[in-house]
Amino acid sequence: MGPTSRREKIEAMLALDPADEFLRYSLAMELDKEGDHERSLGEFAALMTASSPYVPAFFMAAQQLVRLHRIDEARSALRDGIAQARSAGNTHAASEMSEFLASLGE
Repeated sequence: MGPTSRREKIEAMLALDPADEFLRYSLAMELDKEGDHERSLGEFAALMTASSPYVPAFFMAAQQLVRLHRIDEARSALRDGIAQARSAGNTHAASEMSEFLASLGE
């Protein structure tokens, strides 16, 4: 019997290709949906601290942290994400994260 849930399918694909950033990102998103926030945030953290950080992870981690009322951590993720997005030349992501950061106040 094969994997049944979306998370199990993603985990099975990750077992074959552990370096796939999009699969890890997808796993983090699924874990968030399932309410496994610490494991989800751990996956996002791994993507955020990789040798070439995965920019979308910063924004999604920040959104999850806000839902968990962890605003200071969300601000920190956004500041780091903005810097990474700018250094990657991703002005759209930097702008989206800047707007979200501004909406959180100081």
